[in-house]
Amino acid sequence: MPTIGRRSTLKILRAATPGLYLDAGPLGEILLPRRYIPAAPADEVDVFIYRDSEDRLVATTEAPLAMAGEFACLRVQSLRPSLGAFLDWGLSKDLLLPRREQVTFPREGALVIVYVHVDEKSDRIVASERIDRWLDRTPPPYTPEQAVRILVARETPLGYSAIIENAHTGLLYRSDLADPLRIGEQLTGYVRTLRPDGKIDLALDRKGFARVRPVADQILEALEAAGGFLPLSDNSAPAAIREALGVSKKAFKQAVGILYKKKQIVLADDGIRARSGR
Repeated sequence: MPTIGRRSTLKILRAATPGLYLDAGPLGEILLPRRYIPAAPADEVDVFIYRDSEDRLVATTEAPLAMAGEFACLRVQSLRPSLGAFLDWGLSKDLLLPRREQVTFPREGALVIVYVHVDEKSDRIVASERIDRWLDRTPPPYTPEQAVRILVARETPLGYSAIIENAHTGLLYRSDLADPLRIGEQLTGYVRTLRPDGKIDLALDRKGFARVRPVADQILEALEAAGGFLPLSDNSAPAAIREALGVSKKAFKQAVGILYKKKQIVLADDGIRARSGR
């Protein structure tokens, strides 16, 4: 069913000067403005439904950085003291973070962690910094060592609080991290411990050998794809390693150690090379 704040595939009813009118079922006919019409529209079109500056329901083929029901890290574009902050969420119309929903009262240009939802009173899509209000309070369905999508939400005395799968919250302990994290980073994490009180401990790598073996295989595959050389070493920045392989520097170094001991790679100052004839 078509829903405000989400993507839907809608049937094209007719073309008109302003654009295409789409069948949104119980929401009625919705306009897809001409500037968003695909080059070769079929009978249906995939769109995002929201309200324009005049409060009319409209459709767009643009992709927002977050939809209703999702947490995201968004940048403040402008401030209106009487209303709140306007956030860049990837659409031509900025997203309102009402003043009453602010916690940090951010300045222009700041990044904020918010939950995107449809306000019950105005029926508009808005953001909220009061993220604890929107977390799922049901028992988490995860299992130890399960891979999950996480959003780094805030720094704490123990480490970093992260939002898990747009639903729950967990903790990444500083003592388990090789390097600091950035608020707003979206990473793959692993459930380390599910506590009786419902709290979740997270890690960025699997435990022990279960963590290192897949990374070692990944390095070998990356070497093969790159013609036998990767410009990654002990001197590489953690961000460069994570961008190239999607793993922490600690896991990378452990996996490289295994491959070196097995004589599958050669270490160089500027990177690692696959050993010929391996």
